[in-house]
Amino acid sequence: MLAYLQLLRLPTVFTAMADIVLGFVLTHQFIYGPLKVYGNDVVEQHFGWNEPGKFLGLLASSCCLYLAGMVFNDVFDVKQDTAERPGRPIPSGRVSLKAATILGSALMIAGVAAAATVGQVSLQVSLVLVAAILGYDSFLKRTPLGPVAMGSCRFLNVLLGGSTWLPGLLSQTLLLAALGLGLYITGVTVFARTEARISNRWQLGLAQLIMNVGFAVLVWLMVTWPNRSPVDVTLAMLGVVAFTVNRRAIEALKHPSPKTVQGSIKVMLLSIVIIDATLIYWFLNTPESVGYGRAHALATAALVIPALLLSRVIPMT
Repeated sequence: MLAYLQLLRLPTVFTAMADIVLGFVLTHQFIYGPLKVYGNDVVEQHFGWNEPGKFLGLLASSCCLYLAGMVFNDVFDVKQDTAERPGRPIPSGRVSLKAATILGSALMIAGVAAAATVGQVSLQVSLVLVAAILGYDSFLKRTPLGPVAMGSCRFLNVLLGGSTWLPGLLSQTLLLAALGLGLYITGVTVFARTEARISNRWQLGLAQLIMNVGFAVLVWLMVTWPNRSPVDVTLAMLGVVAFTVNRRAIEALKHPSPKTVQGSIKVMLLSIVIIDATLIYWFLNTPESVGYGRAHALATAALVIPALLLSRVIPMT
């Protein structure tokens, strides 16, 4: 069982879940319930998101497609992993190539089916995401387009979260948030390209630059979009994440060994959850949703906890 969990790289799936929460929040509205009065002065108002069933369908779709991508990554990399990482589940013989292929295919079919239950737009986005995943895993990762292909997978995953209706999918807020996260992951992918051996410092520096361009897109979104305040709080939150990521990147630049680079990648991947939570807090921090922005942001950020716990026994890279 542990071998299959390692094949799936289970801790990283929580970053995909956070993307779906972000995409859904950016494209949906609160439903406020009736006021309830208790005694003389206690007033309570219930609320919820519209289309909760569709949210669960998108969450299931994203998880399945993400995990399928992890499996097919190892299926297509079996020769390279045999040489560089013989302890991985497939080259070590703990999971057969046939079993991994069946598992990856089943997860991919399930992901598309879950998206289909949400609607036509979600189905179409999921199919494009499948094409991006398979394109990256099969051949693009070994080309200069590899990091861009991986970034497009993250971009599409955020869009999947907002795909319950076409106007939401095409909203400027969602597209810019997805672009910023896509650029960030493009940089992380460049950073990780040679993680199994001594990395090139110029490559690590380029990766750091691309990640910061992603941060810049998100900052631009926050400061230019109206009716979201106070923006200084969310900018400070995002600044803490950017500082942490850049500190680990600089550490890897100084000591580009596999251990240091892989440790930095772990932090960079987990930071996706916090970035998503920060954007959720920013978007929901309005007079109409006082308190709910904090609650949703904290709930999203809490996804880091199972990811961290699982990463102690299941490698993230």
